[in-house]
Amino acid sequence: MSIKDNSFENILEINGLRTSFFTEDLEVKAVDGVTYTLPKGKTLGVVGESGSGKSITALSILKLIEDPGKIVGGEIKFKGENLVDKKETEMRKIRGNEISMIFQEPMTSLNPTYTVGQQISESYKIHQGLGKKEARERSIEMLKLVGIPSPEKRIDQYPFELSGGMRQRVMIAIALACNPDLLIADEPTTALDVTIQAQILDLMNQLQEELGMGILLITHDLGVVAEVCDYVAVMYGGQIVEYADVKTLFEQPKHPYTVGLLNSIPPSDHDIEGELPIIQGQVPSPADMPKGCRFAPRCPFATDLCRENLPALETDEKGNQIRCWIYSDQWDGDPEVNVDAQRTSKSY
Repeated sequence: MSIKDNSFENILEINGLRTSFFTEDLEVKAVDGVTYTLPKGKTLGVVGESGSGKSITALSILKLIEDPGKIVGGEIKFKGENLVDKKETEMRKIRGNEISMIFQEPMTSLNPTYTVGQQISESYKIHQGLGKKEARERSIEMLKLVGIPSPEKRIDQYPFELSGGMRQRVMIAIALACNPDLLIADEPTTALDVTIQAQILDLMNQLQEELGMGILLITHDLGVVAEVCDYVAVMYGGQIVEYADVKTLFEQPKHPYTVGLLNSIPPSDHDIEGELPIIQGQVPSPADMPKGCRFAPRCPFATDLCRENLPALETDEKGNQIRCWIYSDQWDGDPEVNVDAQRTSKSY
């Protein structure tokens, strides 16, 4: 099956995904019922504070969760097939070939004992059966594609000989070597300066247009999301609390947590006066989640209903999702509550 197959509207559909880590007497629910979709050829930004479950969800997609972790429920549909049911031998054919991943820190993801060329060539040899000479030629082409100067020279260098920006470009070259249908990028620009960040994001957009792949972008930076994403999934406490197209989420956010994140973005149209607003409190530990809504201890609108009962993830007629009691018939707080009014700035 191919991404070009028009029978598939979404390249990725995650339904009720649950991933837990187990000790002798405790189940830690790191990902607890996550549901979202990524339409083919589009970019989905997954945002939230550290510890919200973003990266564990991504690793679950590739089935790279190690003991004592385990996928315990839900579906991960890639091009219509459930990856949860795939055996390890089947996943090896998918990883790096149909689904690729760019990790946060290229210096720890690249093998320091192998040259850049050897690491890119590996994908061609394993997944496409190319010989050494042809794999090297294709690797040079990939280095050109990701904008690395003098690729014929760089291909024989080791990761420590390259700058941070070049190493990240090498990671992208490895990820895109086999023209994947889905690229997962986990904080791909975190360790880079602002200028290099912009170059990497522009490169990803350019390659997406050329190759037609879907991109799952994991980040804590909503400014980046506003620039490059088509859809946004907001995660908190191992769950999705809001999902919408990027325009709707930025212009009409519904969840109090989403508004809190938006308020953390410095306004672009005037100088900052004083401190930026913060979300009071801390992200709950997966081992000790609140009884009701997981954001309730930090939410300015929380009522007894919120503190005692976990709201369901509701989907509207446009496919947007919200997990919040405020929008339900059972809401027992102020009926005129306006979450959007909490925004300190509407310029992004």
